[in-house]
Amino acid sequence: MIRSLVKQYQVIRFDNRGVGQSEAPDSPYSIKQMAADAAALLDYLSISQVHVAGHSMGGQIAQELALAYPEKIQSLILLSSLARGDEKFNSLIKLFGDLTQKLEGTLYQRAILPWLFTDAFYSIPGVMEQLITWIENQPFGPTPHGLYHQSRAILGSDTSDRLANIHCPTLVMVGKEDLLTPVRFSEQLAQGIPNAELAILEQGGHAFVVESADTVAKVMLDFLAKHRQRILQSPQE
Repeated sequence: MIRSLVKQYQVIRFDNRGVGQSEAPDSPYSIKQMAADAAALLDYLSISQVHVAGHSMGGQIAQELALAYPEKIQSLILLSSLARGDEKFNSLIKLFGDLTQKLEGTLYQRAILPWLFTDAFYSIPGVMEQLITWIENQPFGPTPHGLYHQSRAILGSDTSDRLANIHCPTLVMVGKEDLLTPVRFSEQLAQGIPNAELAILEQGGHAFVVESADTVAKVMLDFLAKHRQRILQSPQE
């Protein structure tokens, strides 16, 4: 999505605790801790306010960021995310975390990818092999213990009783075919956050940020444009 977003906005991407070039301590993580990491990064960069977009676990982090540091958040975009998992979701995330200790990198990815992409995406000749090759060629692959601790952070997160305290403009978006964080999770977010907008894409699974990147970016940009227009039209103090 970045190629679309950078045409209109400065985009800051960073590796969460446990992945990429960020540290991956072999100790418990929490979503609140990772939100504090994000806030510390903004302070380090001397950026006072941002539009925040988070996908999946990133959406959990974005919620905690908006709750703990509301003065930093201009708007919030939650993609394929949730306030609290149900028994099926929690069982899957626990399994995904446990599998990091049992399966080597490529086999681990192959076990998870069916939960992320739609049947239509899988049917495109060669696309999954290209995706696997791209993952294998990443220079800073995740560590098994980093993924494990992230899975436990996901399981330990629950904002369901605090959603009403999020007061910034919010867009909640999900793919209709999302198997991991189904539509009802996004409906709960949109119902709980005051005046939140809900967008359900007809095509797209959990990884619709990859599978339907241009469509997701357009919905995001349209939302941000409306937010900007509201600011311009609001009375100036």
